[in-house]
Amino acid sequence: MTKIAFIGAGSLEFTRGLARDILTFPLLQDATLALMDIDAERLEFAQKSVQRIVDMGRYPAKVEATLDRVEALTGADAVLCTILVGGTEVWRHDIEIPKKYGVDVNIGDTRGPSGIFRALRTIPVMLSIARDMERYCPDAILLNYTNPMAMLCRALQRESSIRLTGLCHSVQGTAMMLADWIGAPYDQVTYTCAGINHQAWYLKFEWNGKDAYPLIREAITTRPEIYQQEIVRNEMFLHLDYYVTESSGHNSEYNWWFRKRPDLIEKYCTHGTGWNPGVYAYILKEYQRAEKTWKDEARQWFARETPISLERGHEYAAHIINAWRGGEIFSFNGNVPNTGLITNLPPDACVEVPVFVDKAGFHPVHVGALPPQCVTLTHVNVMVEEMAVEAALTGNPRLVFQAVAHDPLTAAVLSLAEIKEMVEEMFQQNRDYLPQFKHLKV
Repeated sequence: MTKIAFIGAGSLEFTRGLARDILTFPLLQDATLALMDIDAERLEFAQKSVQRIVDMGRYPAKVEATLDRVEALTGADAVLCTILVGGTEVWRHDIEIPKKYGVDVNIGDTRGPSGIFRALRTIPVMLSIARDMERYCPDAILLNYTNPMAMLCRALQRESSIRLTGLCHSVQGTAMMLADWIGAPYDQVTYTCAGINHQAWYLKFEWNGKDAYPLIREAITTRPEIYQQEIVRNEMFLHLDYYVTESSGHNSEYNWWFRKRPDLIEKYCTHGTGWNPGVYAYILKEYQRAEKTWKDEARQWFARETPISLERGHEYAAHIINAWRGGEIFSFNGNVPNTGLITNLPPDACVEVPVFVDKAGFHPVHVGALPPQCVTLTHVNVMVEEMAVEAALTGNPRLVFQAVAHDPLTAAVLSLAEIKEMVEEMFQQNRDYLPQFKHLKV
């Protein structure tokens, strides 16, 4: 019998989907699903939701809920992490303070000043989870869904002996989107995708073994409705020749090109993109909305006769756990240390590459070099992440400033003196969440 711990189970939609997917595998249908959260009310809804799925499928699974992390982790075979450190009132300042200085971010959970400070808050908590795993379930695998993915995984891979990888839906999600654009059935598409989380590149994208990039380029350049769907990423592809993972809303924040002037934001980032990245703090507004209405949504969910389809979704986690427990070998794109996998990115940095998983663990695939026009931007972001992780682990505030100073968007907008002032203000706003820093002056 497999025990799977959900840390941060109050992420209701995610927890429901992952639990549903897990139970579709015969090998896992009698699993113990141990749900843990620090919010008792959300945890109760999560427990009832997952139990509803178990009852609908008539599975022999057992659902447990606890506020005690050690209880959830003890004896676990796999751990899923979907936490948020600090609520909306903390997160909002990651977006609002840079905006005041002219750094116009949209989502603010992965890179740049916003992502870096989210990492500084989250890394100590993630390390404490890893330490508990080392003590109470040392042979378990950790599957992380929490952002900023690369920085969190890098910190854990440096400091912990736990086997872990980070998972993101952007690789398979983008591949499905591209297949749809060219009219290809997804099961006829193959690809090699590598880089870093949210900035991995499709080095190959083929339909029935034939290069499909000409078809993608034709779709983008001849069909305005497709161009409008992902303006930022489509512009990147048309000029860099390789398609990148994650949405235009995210990618507009990760480079120098689209968000440094109001006219560019209007031209590239306001109209017709999935994340609507021209709208200031869009994701923050959505999060605040979700905070206000999650109880109503949960009640409506329970009121439906069939609140969720029992068909398996597209997240990787359930497939990985099934393979880890002795089921069919599974391949996915995961976040792992760069042990020579991408030859022109720094050693041991957290990279996102193809990985095979079986009952022996994770087996990442050697990719080689990224194209020069791709690795230039990716390498800059890797080094920013490396500095931020080092700063989080050592409590060095000056290194935080230096990491933010090299962020592409921040550097395109501000002087070094302005960046220093902004970072110090962000430190003061986050001081209660940064116990690893003895002083906050940079």
